[in-house]
Amino acid sequence: MSKLKDKVAVVTGASKGIGASIAGHLAAEGAAVVVNYVSSRADAERVVAEITRAGGRAIAVQADVARQADVTRLFAEGVKAFGRVDVLVNNAGVYEFRPLGDITEEHFHKLFDLNVLGLLLASREAVRHFGVEGGSIVNVSSIVSTLSPADASVYSGTKAAVDAVTRSLAKELGPRNIRVNAVNPGMVETEGVHAAGLDQSDFRKQIEAKTPLGRIGQPQDIAPTVVFLASEDSGWMTGESLVIAGGLR
Repeated sequence: MSKLKDKVAVVTGASKGIGASIAGHLAAEGAAVVVNYVSSRADAERVVAEITRAGGRAIAVQADVARQADVTRLFAEGVKAFGRVDVLVNNAGVYEFRPLGDITEEHFHKLFDLNVLGLLLASREAVRHFGVEGGSIVNVSSIVSTLSPADASVYSGTKAAVDAVTRSLAKELGPRNIRVNAVNPGMVETEGVHAAGLDQSDFRKQIEAKTPLGRIGQPQDIAPTVVFLASEDSGWMTGESLVIAGGLR
């Protein structure tokens, strides 16, 4: 039986990588999916096409979740298409590693505006649309929130904030039967990792050497846990951050 039959999920940053895999897995479990993107329209439409070919329902909606007007429109389009919202996956994010000497105001605000403010704006809008039966919010954090590698103070700070927001919102929204949890992936091979040149880097080799399972992750390693947290299989879980990193600590 489908875990998310008749549910509607909004997945931010879902045009590629982890977000695209999450969208596909949610759809495979019966959810109608709003595939959010900022600029990668072709990639988002490809995700939608893959879902619909498999018999699922999905639409692509452009929106910058760091902008309130865009967030309002994103959820309005989802409700217009599918009638409701039950699940939000806050996956949209940006990462840049910089040493202290290279940190600028622009760098700080770029990361915090999307990784933290965007998550809060999307969560607030989702709560407005959840029905009386409640809903589920799943935040995509990162192992860097606790691993805290060198040259990543701003990015690590955003993900530590995501973990703290997850715990706080879980307490605030629990009485409304809205669960808030997070997944904290380790290094995952995505388009962003390739674009940053990290896929063949010494950093990757160092991570793999410290990882008990001996490899970095793939997007499909993360998505099933998001499905679990979105579904009633985790109905008595909230405020949790689940590390998915091959044993890396």
